[in-house]
Amino acid sequence: MGKPLTELSPVVSTTMVIRRPVAEVFRAFTDPAVTSRFWFTDSSGPVEPDAELRWTWGMYDLTVVVRVKEFEQDRRFAIEWRNGPRPTTFEMRFTPRPGDATRVDLTETGFGGDDPEEVVTWALNSMGGFTEVLAAAKALLEHDVVLTLVADRHPDGIGG
Repeated sequence: MGKPLTELSPVVSTTMVIRRPVAEVFRAFTDPAVTSRFWFTDSSGPVEPDAELRWTWGMYDLTVVVRVKEFEQDRRFAIEWRNGPRPTTFEMRFTPRPGDATRVDLTETGFGGDDPEEVVTWALNSMGGFTEVLAAAKALLEHDVVLTLVADRHPDGIGG
């Protein structure tokens, strides 16, 4: 028999192929001039080795401190942040695909807490949010269309 739910920690995972070269897709997630068009509204700087950044979602009056834990140019990065009751880590991997396409794999770990139902809800909300971010990046990079998925996810504000 497996571990009881109280000992399990969910892992969030989502993937998207974006039909643009890997360097361009990687830049979209590390250069705030691009990222702010589909995810957060402002960043204190680029994602780079050992950076500690402040990401802001102006529409929600929310700022989160993120710390770059690992960084490999045009391949992957891992970030620790607090998007819930405790810090988690998300990793993004960028893999070249045929036809100048890039596979983006995102995994978030570290979910935990005393209430298993709250932990599962937090993980599911995070997975939905990351899936929307990847879809918004795809629309921007492939078609130069700005989808307001992140802004429209919580039209009455976070928790509203």
